[in-house]
Amino acid sequence: MGRLTIRAARLALILALPLALAACFGSDGDRPTLMDGTQAGGPQPFPDNFRGDMLALMRSYLNNPVGVRDASMAEPVQREVGGRQFYVSCLHFTSRETDGTYKAMRERAVIFVNGRADRVVDRASELCAGAVYVPFPELEKMTR
Repeated sequence: MGRLTIRAARLALILALPLALAACFGSDGDRPTLMDGTQAGGPQPFPDNFRGDMLALMRSYLNNPVGVRDASMAEPVQREVGGRQFYVSCLHFTSRETDGTYKAMRERAVIFVNGRADRVVDRASELCAGAVYVPFPELEKMTR
């Protein structure tokens, strides 16, 4: 009887592990960021390495970073986000879907905190109003 109980406990642990890991990751809306903390207080420095930081963030943001088309970006400008001033850079791009097709062009905003890319905002129309875009070929050349 003891072996059966140990086996059942192991099986329960194995089955519960994916649920526990999923809870750790949560949705992007639940992800804590520097924007919410006191570390973001005060004047924000200009993000000197904004191109490299944006590439690193987009590599994890996109399901498939390979095959991005029509990529362009706007240089970071200060915008009000959550009642505070942060540098925001906007992106236009068309990414490859999981089935290999391409859908409509997307507009995203990348918010910088303390000079580093912190988060991608999906609903970026207000943050990106008036943005001046230039080609961003590095985004099109990303690999896995």
